[in-house]
Amino acid sequence: MKMSHQSNRFLPFPSLINTVPFFPSDPPLLTNFNLSIMVSYSPFDSLVFVIWTLIADLDDTLYSSSIGFGDATKRNIDDFLVEKCGFEPRKASALRVQLFKTYGSTLAGLRALGYDVDADEYHSIVHGRLPYHLINPDHQLRDLLLTITQRKIIFTNSDRAHAIKALNLLGIADCFEQIICFETMNPNLFNSKSKSEDFPVVLKPSLEAFNIAIDVAQVDPTTTQPKLLDFIPLWLEKQW
Repeated sequence: MKMSHQSNRFLPFPSLINTVPFFPSDPPLLTNFNLSIMVSYSPFDSLVFVIWTLIADLDDTLYSSSIGFGDATKRNIDDFLVEKCGFEPRKASALRVQLFKTYGSTLAGLRALGYDVDADEYHSIVHGRLPYHLINPDHQLRDLLLTITQRKIIFTNSDRAHAIKALNLLGIADCFEQIICFETMNPNLFNSKSKSEDFPVVLKPSLEAFNIAIDVAQVDPTTTQPKLLDFIPLWLEKQW
């Protein structure tokens, strides 16, 4: 199999590509997104692995960050802080950044500080106001995903409605078996009797979030190898 250096950097276990039937020969060159994945494999030999499951991130991963969803999300969070929490507009951006750095996300920070923020209402503004018309079908990505015969699962911090909408617009919703999302990691937040201090928000990249994903995906944690290419630096840049 001939692989360019640029395309090879997106693949799991690049040194094993010649021994693992993962992609067909000459896969399309990936230039418009960074593929962040976790793989579950079964070692049947000391040198060769069979990959069973791929778990992929969604936002700024399966669609390009260049469409501007990151900046739009930040603006929408600032709007939520002003409209729903009563913060001054000039202080909203700084507060968002501080909550992200301290708690991992604005929603997590607000709830940790005792604000009774409804997760659905939060997402209806933060994601509901995104310019979805900027997401176009990605036929190259779809063709690539269809060549991968292993289980494919989405693992995102976003809410389910956003994930489904984005995947449908990309034209790849049917390529994935399952979506592990905000609701999956935080079922207690949707209990009307729950209090903000009782159930901290669970999100990637926390260990609890990955444990939930492994459990829900029903993969063996002893044979699960995280391969999150370009994920952590991107997450640190988002400041959501």
